Amino acid sequence: MIQTLLRTVSHRPWPLPASPWVMRQTWHDLLFAHWPLPAATVQALVPPPLTVETFDGMAWVGVVPFRMSGVVPRGIPALPWLSAFPELNVRTYVTLAGEEAPRPGVYFFSLDAANPVAVAVARWLFRLPYFRARMRLEETEGIIHYHSHRTHRGAPNAEFVATYQATDGIYHSRPDTLEHWLTERYCLYTVDGQGRAYRGEIHHLPWPLQPAAADIQVNTMAAAAGLSLPAQPPLCHFARRLDVLVWPLTRIT
Repeated sequence: MIQTLLRTVSHRPWPLPASPWVMRQTWHDLLFAHWPLPAATVQALVPPPLTVETFDGMAWVGVVPFRMSGVVPRGIPALPWLSAFPELNVRTYVTLAGEEAPRPGVYFFSLDAANPVAVAVARWLFRLPYFRARMRLEETEGIIHYHSHRTHRGAPNAEFVATYQATDGIYHSRPDTLEHWLTERYCLYTVDGQGRAYRGEIHHLPWPLQPAAADIQVNTMAAAAGLSLPAQPPLCHFARRLDVLVWPLTRIT
């Protein structure tokens, strides 16, 4: 799997990092639920020097529930009690201001996970706003039942309860389409307390997307980050599985 990943790079918008990857992960049963918002609204909650990207004049915020397996550093075998757990993130899309060759990436408002060890490690190593949560993901006849309730001490309350499922077959998004712009991202950005920006590279095959339907009963994830989502239904996509390689954060000077 890893060698296939490393050989398949023609879809990437820039080359693989020269340094070795440090972690592998597999993402399962993932829902992309996206809403458009005014760019100024989102930019107000994104720290400089990051700049919110827009598609047709609108910023987009995603609420993304899924589960992970095989989450292990390079050269270490997976441990079932440590390497597999649900995760739920709230994200938008950014570039770094001033770069001559911008690398479009993801900025996370929050990442909730059901594994307290993974939360602690990710907060330390990747400087990301991870929070502990009580989470449950079950599948019944192709329908994913997902429930997350944040339990992290001192963090804003946040809950997500939904069912979702794929509604059609797998396809790969075409360049210059909205779904390609939303999903085909190969780095993340974070900013520390001193305003220093960091980039973390990732690599995977093109997303095996499927159209999806979601029944969201409770969703206060974006509100916990200070965002008010529009009343309209989200744009939804589903992915059954994606294998991912992760590189360490690098500070951008």
